[in-house]
Amino acid sequence: MTWDHFIYFASSAAIFWIIASILALRNSKKTLPTLLTVLGLGIFFTFIIGLWMSLERPPLRTMGETRLWYSFFLPVAGLITYQRWKYRWILSFSSILSIVFIIVNIAKPDIHNKVLMPALQSPWFTPHVIIYMFSYAILGAVTLAALYYLVREKKISNKSHLMDMTDNLVYVGTAFITMGMLMGAIWAKEAWGHYWSWDPKETWAAATWIGYLIYIHYRLRKTSKNKISMIILVFAFILLQVCWYGVNYLPSAQGRSVHTYSTR
Repeated sequence: MTWDHFIYFASSAAIFWIIASILALRNSKKTLPTLLTVLGLGIFFTFIIGLWMSLERPPLRTMGETRLWYSFFLPVAGLITYQRWKYRWILSFSSILSIVFIIVNIAKPDIHNKVLMPALQSPWFTPHVIIYMFSYAILGAVTLAALYYLVREKKISNKSHLMDMTDNLVYVGTAFITMGMLMGAIWAKEAWGHYWSWDPKETWAAATWIGYLIYIHYRLRKTSKNKISMIILVFAFILLQVCWYGVNYLPSAQGRSVHTYSTR
């Protein structure tokens, strides 16, 4: 399995996700949209497994490979949200965002190398990145909910339900970010001998984590405002984007960040 096959698996999965999204919007029953979404996920994950076996390593090294996991976990997060809180629109938003990343991978495939640098051969590296990808997917879905609220605030009839959903997903996403940071610290300690060096990516990871903690603490206040809460969420997601791939373009990271291996 190579990236040449990606377009066939990704297109098939995207078709099932689009159909599931349309059915979810038109019908209150969740069975068929859920089955179609799971089927699409199964097709997409089949490619990931095939690529994993072909590369003889977890597909987690380049930006294209991390986008691959992001494209997979976004529909997962959307499906969980749909099942738990019955927001029918979340399947559409999560699928659209996932398809955007799929299109980027098809239009601009990254170069993949079978040889991992020694630091990436740590057994802590794979769970560290996968947990981060899952948290990014959940927080991406939360950001979509925040944007939905900001755009349609006056037309939302049950705002408390949406805020409860947002709070719960932020708790889950932040918990996974925390676990990812802890595993990353163990990985860094094993690979480089220190668990935190204020590398540019580590700095932005800390800023992202603090951004979501600000949201959580603000929401715990009795005087908190929904609109301000959602703005904080969008701002935190912007920090997350810088942490994820924006750091590769920061002047401070060029030549001295250990996290820019994807561009080497």
